Amino acid sequence: MRKIQLFTTLLLATSSLCAKPALAYDNSPANADLPEQPSEDAPAATVEEAPVTTGADAPETSDAEVEISSPGGDDYGGEIVVRGKYIPDPIRATPEVVSVLSAEDIAKTGEGDIAGALQRVTGLSVVGGRFVYVRGLGERYSLALLNGSALPSPEPLRRVVPLDLFPTSILASTVVQKSYSANYPGEFGGGVINLTTRSAPDEPFFDLGVSISGDSITTGDLGYTYFGSRTDFLGYDNGARALPRPLANAIATGNRVTEGADFSADDIRSITASLSNANTNVIQRNSQMPANWSGDMAAGKSFDLGSAELGLVAVAGISNSWRTRSGLQQLGAQQGDILVASQDFKFVSTENRVVVNGMVNAGLSFDEHKLRLTSIYIHDNLKEARVGSGNNFDTVSPSVSRPEDTIQTGQTSWYERQLFDVQGTGEFRFSDLAIDIRGSYAKSKRDAPYERSYSYTFDETAMDYVNNLRSPGQNARLSFSELDDKVVSGALDISYKLPTSRPVTISGGYAYYLNERSAIRRDFEFFPLGALPLEVAQQRIDYLVSDFNVYNWDLLLRETTGGFGSAAYSANLETHAGYIMAEAELLDGVNINIGARYEDGTQSVTPTALFGLPPLAATSLSNDYWLPAATITWNFADDMQLRLAASKTIARPQFRELAPQPYRDTESSRTFFGNQFLEDSELINAEARYEWYFASGQRFTLAGFFKDIEKPIEATAVQVGSTFLTSFANAPRAQLWGAEVEVEKYIPLYNLSTEGGFFSNRRVAIVANYTYTDSKIIIKPGDTVISFTTAPNAVAADIVFDSTRRLRLTGQSKHLANLQFSLENEDRLSQQSILLTYSSERATNRGPNLTPDFIERPGLRLDVILREAMKIGKQEFEMKFELRNLTGTNYSETQSLGTSTLQINSYDIGTSASLGVTFKY
Repeated sequence: MRKIQLFTTLLLATSSLCAKPALAYDNSPANADLPEQPSEDAPAATVEEAPVTTGADAPETSDAEVEISSPGGDDYGGEIVVRGKYIPDPIRATPEVVSVLSAEDIAKTGEGDIAGALQRVTGLSVVGGRFVYVRGLGERYSLALLNGSALPSPEPLRRVVPLDLFPTSILASTVVQKSYSANYPGEFGGGVINLTTRSAPDEPFFDLGVSISGDSITTGDLGYTYFGSRTDFLGYDNGARALPRPLANAIATGNRVTEGADFSADDIRSITASLSNANTNVIQRNSQMPANWSGDMAAGKSFDLGSAELGLVAVAGISNSWRTRSGLQQLGAQQGDILVASQDFKFVSTENRVVVNGMVNAGLSFDEHKLRLTSIYIHDNLKEARVGSGNNFDTVSPSVSRPEDTIQTGQTSWYERQLFDVQGTGEFRFSDLAIDIRGSYAKSKRDAPYERSYSYTFDETAMDYVNNLRSPGQNARLSFSELDDKVVSGALDISYKLPTSRPVTISGGYAYYLNERSAIRRDFEFFPLGALPLEVAQQRIDYLVSDFNVYNWDLLLRETTGGFGSAAYSANLETHAGYIMAEAELLDGVNINIGARYEDGTQSVTPTALFGLPPLAATSLSNDYWLPAATITWNFADDMQLRLAASKTIARPQFRELAPQPYRDTESSRTFFGNQFLEDSELINAEARYEWYFASGQRFTLAGFFKDIEKPIEATAVQVGSTFLTSFANAPRAQLWGAEVEVEKYIPLYNLSTEGGFFSNRRVAIVANYTYTDSKIIIKPGDTVISFTTAPNAVAADIVFDSTRRLRLTGQSKHLANLQFSLENEDRLSQQSILLTYSSERATNRGPNLTPDFIERPGLRLDVILREAMKIGKQEFEMKFELRNLTGTNYSETQSLGTSTLQINSYDIGTSASLGVTFKY
């Protein structure tokens, strides 16, 4: 019945997109009514396990040329291995282990963003639908580049870039390189993802696309929201959430904003009354949540300038989506052989996410040279309303009348994230000499005004939920935070092909990177100077903190900043790097790529002391590394080759992992807190890979890999009083190993019908890949660590990491599998695909106080994607219909011990459907 409702809603949603949703005010304090191609040998347009050559050195090949812009003066440039008649030229041209997705490859996955498309690549997994992990390693081991330059995250609380921000329409290709080469930055743990934007189009184009979608949990069903401002549906606040002038002036004094020596009671009353109230506080029911919608446009044209060609591409898009999560969150402690809940809450959270993006790219080609200027703007906004009911047994005893939901809570938030990035690239080719120059400037920010939360408890006398703003479990809190991030980078790469009898290319370069960050957070709570009458404590939250109560019951704002962690900090990471690399054909069919990178880095996080409080410890890491790398490729048959690779790389702690400042993660709804005493991780990497190309565009590959990691950084759950946090610590050592296998096969269906019949121009495409990865944390006697709870003292490692249990690295799944069946028309766009994706369980956090890990179970997902090119009159357009998660797999994060299991974070995901059309002019 829910599925029927979903599809009915999708059909009707177009007429209601611009209409305001009917919102019914709920007078209960926390709204606690919770809902429980031509022939078999035709080249394939699917994932190629190697890049193609770029620039003037690209060999002519039957394979469709893929545009790639990456570090290195002649990266993927010269064809060194001359044997391999049946191996595709892209495979022969590269010395490394990589995967390449062209624009057509991405389109065939049916995904609207690159994160979804990349989860089909062998060894990659997508966490939270946004963050791409390579071979099960967490986000700190993944590196993202844009046109070969550093790409800062528009979500500055994470190092890894949420790749779902990049619509596939702006990308010409995506390269995933899994074996390290010295031309890439040293922070190369699991791999690098290099995105190349579209440049000069072959033909003028103008595409206009719209889509509508929904899911069985959210669309047309009950959700929660709050008003905010009139422009929230565009992802921009109209000023309603701006910091009030009285509060801004008080903060500017440098004093704690609290009634006392610096501010009188009248001052604080004026400040409290100046705050936005109902529009950021009142959570409202919406019995029929609207459908999701998006629109995008892309245009491009090339201009012949005689001896030069100028290409212009512009892309813009907007999407507005809703997601409701209804589930259970528990936390607990070990008692004997079981876990006993100390917190137990049902919750419903509704998020409205609006993403606005745009890109302008200008490419100038002349002779053998290419200049590229790219500007990207991304504005990603998340608006959340959250209600909950349950118990915190550490702070409030269960009531007799409402023992299961003694406490009711509400939260509203607004997270505004923005990235502006400008890049310039020059690729110059002078016969055997290649020079690349790259420069980038990026600025990102994260503003979170009016993060509000409140809590009511059930009162046996009043037989109602009350909030006197003084008793345990009864409060109203407010926070403002800002974070600004700037990245400046530049690089020079030079390569030269020596005039030797055998092909030899020498390359080298220099790279500079500077990342500067500043962050501040100010926390407040509402507190009455005297006890509130029962009839006031029973009021709805906006009445409770209204101006009337401010002036009549001395309800004042008081600042709680500094009670935990640092209110502000500044951070800096500066690196200088140089490398030298050689690629040569040692023997017939044997190619070696060997090099070394020297990288010097200085990283600091400095907490800012406010109100005369003593400053917290600062972090200062200054290290330099020699990072060697070598790959040998043996092309021992016309259709087979073997690769062996070894390297050393590093992983630095992220700013958010070092900064002693609390922040809330919207995906897990947990509070994170940094550890100033983290250190760099060092990795030794090895890999062997066999490749067999039994037909053009078809292959079988098998690989094994190993990593030894010194001082890996692990997420650890900690408990401070009744508060649970996630922090970080360096484990002494870890090892990771695994294997990958992939098969790609095309089966023609010509014999199933006569000439001109339905199957006469169709084939079945089968792409299957599987990755097995295992790891273990190694703790030896005498090993020590510094954790958040033990800082600044080093303690025995087995106090933080349970040496009696087999611990795998957090974020690492043992099994990753993808299976794709597609029926394809080889003469035009007509594709029907079934996609199966499986990820086995993985740890998200080490458990607090040596309790078992928190385990996430992504499970099995089944998707169906239909794409069809049509023409009505002279108008060409493409239709796409998607069904996602037909298996109904839900999100589950648990902690188990003996016969007991705690639902750390579990909720329904549901099945989603979308319908989109792109008009081509």
